[in-house]
Amino acid sequence: MIPWVQLDSAKTGDGAQELRLKRRGSEFSIMLGTNELMNSRLSGSEEALARLSCRKIASHRQPRVLIGGLGMGFTLRAALAELGGDAGIVVAELVPAVVAWAHGPMTEVFGGCLDDSRVEVRETDVGDLIRSQPSRWDAILLDVDNGPEGIVHKGNDALYSLAGLKATRTALKPGGVLAVWSQGPDSGFTRRLKQAGFAVEEVNTRANGKRGARHVIWIATNGSR
Repeated sequence: MIPWVQLDSAKTGDGAQELRLKRRGSEFSIMLGTNELMNSRLSGSEEALARLSCRKIASHRQPRVLIGGLGMGFTLRAALAELGGDAGIVVAELVPAVVAWAHGPMTEVFGGCLDDSRVEVRETDVGDLIRSQPSRWDAILLDVDNGPEGIVHKGNDALYSLAGLKATRTALKPGGVLAVWSQGPDSGFTRRLKQAGFAVEEVNTRANGKRGARHVIWIATNGSR
C-alpha cells in the first residue's frame, strides 16, 4: 500500500481551520481535519453540477458563468466541455493556496483547463462577485464548502441564507440558473430557494458515476427568457 504524503497546508478563508493537500501515487486529496473535502478519483457529482446547469443555458449567446470554488477543477473542466467558444467563465477561489496547488502539484489533474482563454480565476469571495453586478451572469455554480450545511468557513452561510439567495437571483440574467452542490439533502434550503423566487429542481447524483456517495444538486431557474 502506497502511503499518503502531505504536500502542503493552508488556512481556510476565515483563518480558523486548516486545509491539507495530500498525495498517494497519482491520487490527490484535500482534507479538513479528518474530513475529506475532495479526492481526484471522485469527480462525478462535480461534473454533473456543470453539465446540468450549462445545458439549461445552451441557447444563451455569449454566456457568462460564475463558479464558486476551484477545488480540483472538475466543475470547471466539465463547464468548458459544455460551453462554446463565445463563453466566459470566472472562477472565484477564496484560498490562494488552492490556486497555487492547481498550478503546482495538481497540474496534471487540471489538464490545462486553467490555460483556456475563456477562463479567469479570481482569488476572492464568490459572494463579493455575486453582490457586485446585477443581471451579470447566465449561470452561477456553487461548489462552496460542503453545501448549505458547510463545515469549512462559516462566512459561506450567507450564500445560502434567504438574503443571499435573493442577492444571487438579482445577479442572474432572466432565464439564468443557480446550481448548488451539496453532500446531502436539505429541505430547508429547497424551501429558501423557492421563497427567493426560483423554480427549483433537486437532482440526486453519485460521487463517481453510478457508484460512491450520494450527493444532491439543486438547479434553480430565474424565471424565463
